Amino acid sequence: MKAHNKASAWFNKMYQENRENQEKIPWARQAVNPLLQSYLDEKKEHNGTALVIGCGLGDDAYALALAGYKVTAIDVSESALTQAQERFPQSSIIFKKQDIFEYKERFDFVFEAFTIQSLPIEFREKMIEAVACRIAKAGALLVVAHKEEHKFQGPPYPLVQDDIDQFKEYGLQEKSFEIHTEPSKISNSRFRVLYHSV
Repeated sequence: MKAHNKASAWFNKMYQENRENQEKIPWARQAVNPLLQSYLDEKKEHNGTALVIGCGLGDDAYALALAGYKVTAIDVSESALTQAQERFPQSSIIFKKQDIFEYKERFDFVFEAFTIQSLPIEFREKMIEAVACRIAKAGALLVVAHKEEHKFQGPPYPLVQDDIDQFKEYGLQEKSFEIHTEPSKISNSRFRVLYHSV
């Protein structure tokens, strides 16, 4: 098993153990991420292909599908994908078990929320590259992540400004940069950054 797979293997156990009580999954809102929803509300026209990285129970993927995208939602947890399919059985979303480090397909829109920070910091640079390389020409990437306010004994491991800036090294142009506040045990501040492929 590859090192990053070992680091993320506990996710599947978490989903399996809480299948009947999904509220106990710490990061599962059972609702669309509000920073994704606000983006969808701000930009009225949505079309093309979209990718959700670390889709969990599928709420973000479903919101993108409702907005008009042809959505692929990936996760390393088979249990999470099964539960997501059960929650949205009538949707056209393609739920797929997929390692982002080995994925080659590109998409018009990519949504990444909290997945980068879920892995140990030694995988961060490789993870940022893997995410950035999934955006098609003239495509967009929306990143949501906890902002480091103090040293947090993760996982998860909040991001710092230098981490966010690394996306620019892969041909992406920053279109908007926002800091949002929401109470959390991890960090009360969150990045919401939109990039376009140039």
